[in-house]
Amino acid sequence: MDIISNHKKIMPLLTTGKSFIRDLEKSSILAVYAPLEGGFEGRYQRRLRTSGYHTINFSARGLGDLSSYLTGIHGVRPAHLGKKNIDQEGAVGPTYFIPPIALSQLENLPVSSKGLVLWIIEGFVLSNQEKEYLISLTKQQPKIKVVLELGGERYFRWQTLQSILDIAA
Repeated sequence: MDIISNHKKIMPLLTTGKSFIRDLEKSSILAVYAPLEGGFEGRYQRRLRTSGYHTINFSARGLGDLSSYLTGIHGVRPAHLGKKNIDQEGAVGPTYFIPPIALSQLENLPVSSKGLVLWIIEGFVLSNQEKEYLISLTKQQPKIKVVLELGGERYFRWQTLQSILDIAA
């Protein structure tokens, strides 16, 4: 009985995520290492939402130019699926223009929202220059916060992205 009651006392301390949110608000961008079996990301995203943030999840793979994807209107060509319209668009297919993901979401946030959190998985594929761009984006747009998953770990841990870039330099 003692073990169960002790477990109930410890569990809220492990799952509140207050230190994670505090560190994210302080540095605006965090590098995250999470267990590969998953589950922790959802818990921390839920904590962010209850704290007043809105989150967007996407993968770093195949993003292309980060500044265009996040802050500028950019063209996208979907796969042609074997059908080509040679008369009008040529062999490359049609181009669809998509609004900037981060800025369009930021403009549509409710007044009561603290900000927007971009939760980017597979961040290890980004170059150091792209990581530096994310740092500068959070400085230019203070309501945008970034959580960048950089790899796996036995437990959920985080640190500022700037400290990782300083070590790599």
